[in-house]
Amino acid sequence: QVLLVESGGGLVQAGGSLRLSCVASGFTGDYYNIGWFRQAPWKDREGVSCISSSDGRTYYADSVKGRFTISRGNNKNTVYLQMDSLKTEDTAVYYCAADFGLRTVVRGPGQCTFDFGGQGTQVTVSS
Repeated sequence: QVLLVESGGGLVQAGGSLRLSCVASGFTGDYYNIGWFRQAPWKDREGVSCISSSDGRTYYADSVKGRFTISRGNNKNTVYLQMDSLKTEDTAVYYCAADFGLRTVVRGPGQCTFDFGGQGTQVTVSS
């Protein structure tokens, strides 16, 4: 059973930082991309960032570029999202997600596509 388990969400003041973590397990082979999308109340899902399995290229939504940094652990099954200079508009549930070559559910920046996601972690940025 494929699992993507997120951690690290919480409440932070505007201008602060949070680091999200995700551990992927239960799959054989590799994924094409792994990363994050988010969904705020009453808004569509937004692809935030991803990292390519093949070449390690990273992609970011314009809304987070320069503030968020995605990275992987040594074993490629752990992915992080360092979020700095947080804004109130970053408030959302953040989902770790990956592309395993199935039907795309969420599209993100650049080549980011996701077909499977975790349960999500809440990020709340207060003013």
